[in-house]
Amino acid sequence: MLPSAVWLLSLLVASQDWPQHLGPTRDGVYAGGLVSKAAPHLVWKMDVGQGFSAPVVKGGRLILFHRVDNRERVDAIDAKTGELLWSSDYATAYRDDFGFDEGPRATPTIAGGRVFTFGAQGILQALDFETGKKIWSVDTRARFGVRKGWFGAASSSLVVEDKLLHNVGGRDGAGIVAFDTATGKVLWQATDDEVSYSSPTRTGSDSVFFTKSGLVVLDIDSGAVRYEKRWRSRSNASVNGATPLVIGDIDIDVDVVFISASYGTGASVLKMSAEGLEELWSSDDALSNHYATAVHRDGVLYGFHGRQEYGQAFRAIDLTSGKVHWSVDRFMAGTVTLSGDRLVILRESGELVIAEASPEAFRVLGRAELLPAVVRAYPALADGHLYVRNERTLACFKLEKN
Repeated sequence: MLPSAVWLLSLLVASQDWPQHLGPTRDGVYAGGLVSKAAPHLVWKMDVGQGFSAPVVKGGRLILFHRVDNRERVDAIDAKTGELLWSSDYATAYRDDFGFDEGPRATPTIAGGRVFTFGAQGILQALDFETGKKIWSVDTRARFGVRKGWFGAASSSLVVEDKLLHNVGGRDGAGIVAFDTATGKVLWQATDDEVSYSSPTRTGSDSVFFTKSGLVVLDIDSGAVRYEKRWRSRSNASVNGATPLVIGDIDIDVDVVFISASYGTGASVLKMSAEGLEELWSSDDALSNHYATAVHRDGVLYGFHGRQEYGQAFRAIDLTSGKVHWSVDRFMAGTVTLSGDRLVILRESGELVIAEASPEAFRVLGRAELLPAVVRAYPALADGHLYVRNERTLACFKLEKN
């Protein structure tokens, strides 16, 4: 049962898909805009298998990637009713060395009538979106000689037109690989960067990766490296987990990119121009993301600071200087999505928190317990519905006007 909480939520736009990691623009922004009073209403829920892979939604169809027994499975589900439309699976032998969840980590990508998934042990595949029929599959660990990571393969693929780009982390110049979306054929490969848990994004004709070594910006068509900056912890056990944020709507005449990591690494904002990369600031005391990507609005970054297991703070900082506007200590871990001028925060405890996206103060507008802990996967926001999963359950909530 949901508590009777007062919410400031309503839908401005009738429909909005969420077809990939961090949404349509790959920056955690939902264009619907939630602004007036409403309560989250449970529409449906179902039992699911293991995994931290987030749900994605396109055209009223939800795709879930999870592990059931010893098989990694992709389910297509009617997003409004929870009805199973098709299912496709394959055998997996992945075992987590640290006793964590053994399901897939990477979020599927829906593009060009296909569903692309990347399993915990490195199986990259393409399925037909309508039928679930397998189109192609590549065992990246075997093909490119990838070493097993600390917590399994977790980077979500970036699809741009006919190319799928992935931080494979392979040997002999196969750190980043571009595949043909129709056939799985390798189109180009570049760098010797080992794999991280961060997912790539793009800016114009370039792709932006945050590998285990640091920031790499490459031309999408050729794989030519435009910029590189080493940004990683001295500890070999460290991971870069948050996706880079490319921001171009501030008072700077070129794009800037925000990168952030934990394990004593810290955050940096870098200005990208024809002359190269210029660091605007860097600090481990501003907004060091462990795994959850921050969001940006009007020159302010909002996100989680510090290690997940140490009880993270939730903060607002200035994009161009790194100055901390406010900080809520011991907020604990979770994810954050931006919807209009609202922060949609889903804590690992299963609590949904709606707050103002304001540099003035952290103002909570509503709270509700949606699912039991542990909720680590990102939610999906689509057509006024919020899709949330934990280690056992997937649930759909409707955000209704009062």
